[in-house]
Amino acid sequence: MDCTFGRGGHSRLVLSKLGPDGRLVALDRDPEAVTAAAAIDDPRFEIIHGAFGRLAELLRAAGVTRVHGILLDLGVSSPQLETAERGFSFRRDAPLDMRMDTTQGPTAAEWLGTATESEIREVIKNYGEERFAKPIAAAIVAARAGGTLGTTRQLAALVAEAVPTREPRQDPATRTFQAVRIRVNQELEELSLALPQCVELLEPGGRLVVISFHSLEDRIVKRFLREHARADTLPPRLAVRARDLPQPKLRLVGKARRPSEAEVAANPRARSAIMRVAERTGASA
Repeated sequence: MDCTFGRGGHSRLVLSKLGPDGRLVALDRDPEAVTAAAAIDDPRFEIIHGAFGRLAELLRAAGVTRVHGILLDLGVSSPQLETAERGFSFRRDAPLDMRMDTTQGPTAAEWLGTATESEIREVIKNYGEERFAKPIAAAIVAARAGGTLGTTRQLAALVAEAVPTREPRQDPATRTFQAVRIRVNQELEELSLALPQCVELLEPGGRLVVISFHSLEDRIVKRFLREHARADTLPPRLAVRARDLPQPKLRLVGKARRPSEAEVAANPRARSAIMRVAERTGASA
C-alpha cells in the first residue's frame, strides 16, 4: 500500500521488487496524482483517489482487508510546490489555494477570509512554530478587510512586513505558508486517523514505513510507534505475571533514519526527512 502516490517514484520501485502474484494499491488525495498514475501500465497496480485518513474504508471498497506493507510519505509533493497555480509556494504569484484535493474543501484564501484572528494566530503559532504569529494574524485580518488577500504574493508580502527579523536563508513567509497548508489540508488530523488503521490492516510480519518532513508530523509518528511497541502499558506496581502482560502490536525496526549527504545533494528537499519503520507482531487487535 503506497498511501502517498505523488508521481509514483515509490510505487514504481515497489513494483520492480514485487512478485508476479503481488498487488500494489496506491492512494492519493490529489486528482493530478491520480491522473499521473495512468502512466503505470501494470496489472498488479491500481490507484484510488482519497485521503489516507479513510484508508480502511477505501481499501474495503477495493476488496482489500489485509496488507503486507504500508508506506506514508508525508507532506507536500514536489509537483504541488512547482505548479504555481496550486498556491503552495510564495515564489511565484498565484491564487491562494493550497488544497491537496482540489475537488473539495475551502481554499487557503477562503479559510483566511473567514477564520477569526485568534484561530489564525493559533494555527500559525502551533503548526508553523512561528514566534511572530500574533502580528502576522493581525496583518492578515487587516488585509482581508481591505480586500487585498487572495494571492500567494500578497500573503508573503504582508508576512514579510509583519515579521521584524528574518532567519538566515529562510523567507519570512515560510512558516506561515506551512502552517496554513497544514490547516487547510488537516494534515496532522489525517495522520492521526491513518496510523491506527495501518496497524489493524497489517498482516503479522508486515511493515509500516513513515517518512516525515516536519517536527510535528514526526512527533505524532514517533509517539504512536513507541506506544504500540511497548508491552507493558499497565499501571506501575500492578501484580501481573510477565506471561500475562498484553503483547505489543508493533516492533520497532532499527533507529530513525535521515538522508545521507549524497541523497541531500541529489534532492535538497530531502534534508529534513526522517524515516521510521515498524513491523506488525502477531498480537491480536
